[in-house]
Amino acid sequence: MDRLNGLPDGIRARIVPGVNGLDMHVLEAGEPGRPVLLLLHGFPELAYSWRRVMPALAAAGFHVVAPDQRGYGRTTGWDAAYDTDLAPFRMPGLVRDQLALLHALGIAHVQAVIGHDFGSPVAACCALIRPDIFRRVVMMSSPFAGPPGWAPVPRDTVHEELAALDPPRKHYQWYYSTPAADAEMRDPPQGLHAFLRAYYHHKSADWPGNTPFELTAWTAAELAKLPTYYVMRAGETMPQTVAPHMPTPAQVAACRWLPEDELAVYAAEYARTGFQGGLHWYRCQTGGGNAQELRLFSGRRIEVPSLFLAGAADWGIHQFPGALRRMRTEACADMRGVHLIPGAGHWVQQEQPEPVIAALLDFCRGTG
Repeated sequence: MDRLNGLPDGIRARIVPGVNGLDMHVLEAGEPGRPVLLLLHGFPELAYSWRRVMPALAAAGFHVVAPDQRGYGRTTGWDAAYDTDLAPFRMPGLVRDQLALLHALGIAHVQAVIGHDFGSPVAACCALIRPDIFRRVVMMSSPFAGPPGWAPVPRDTVHEELAALDPPRKHYQWYYSTPAADAEMRDPPQGLHAFLRAYYHHKSADWPGNTPFELTAWTAAELAKLPTYYVMRAGETMPQTVAPHMPTPAQVAACRWLPEDELAVYAAEYARTGFQGGLHWYRCQTGGGNAQELRLFSGRRIEVPSLFLAGAADWGIHQFPGALRRMRTEACADMRGVHLIPGAGHWVQQEQPEPVIAALLDFCRGTG
């Protein structure tokens, strides 16, 4: 297997076969037998997104494990067809993947499971469902508001209301759930590398428009205050949405957290696999599959020690109004802190790895 560009010394890669029907690509740092930290990436990322924090965590005495999750990167055994069975991509299936990986590696429990973006609710569900195995949890960029209840949910009219705005808008997760999204992002007019550059830039602290604030309600009027990468123009694709925010050549050259050779890793992997594996996750969310499965845990809280980290310039903490508050007051019984890191947007562990490392070590050592 060819070595990923920009992978620091001390990080090794391998394929772990027979992981809940997958052959799972895993990055590791640190020696087996040490306390384990399990790192779960989000969209559109890879295990590679943890490259800036893994060596320091290993040097601090941990065995660090970061898989390409189901639907991503060099992990194989999943189905990219739009009409595939989505059950393996629902939250309990993704938790099952992590349990199977730990079993394959001979790991009985982890010191902490740490998830970023869509990896955050996976990490949260790991701790919710199997606190005996996942003994601490760190959620990053995406707050976990707890499993849904059993009370009837009124019909959601917000998408009709968004479509009635001037100009009409649509929510990105519902765009990601359409059959066309994968091809539109995999083969965009500006090229895949340029699309990803604009997308990552647009959601980072490098884009000056990322000045988040709390929204008051799940209404079209409030959601329309979000940047267009969350609430898009109705007639646009995601590549069209981010294209006006493409950084200048000087800004690209100054981007130390994602230089061109490292961005090329993401572009090469998504050119090979497409985005549909990750987009299946969004379909499980927007189609109600996750809510249906997680109602089994209605009323249950995360009992293990919990931490939340995000960039101070990350709109993700507010994209679902009230989620941050419910995470702190309802979903987690032992919330140790909420840290918003200056100088970081959505890609916090890549944009500002040093304060992320410090917060993780403080928490995972039990001193925080």
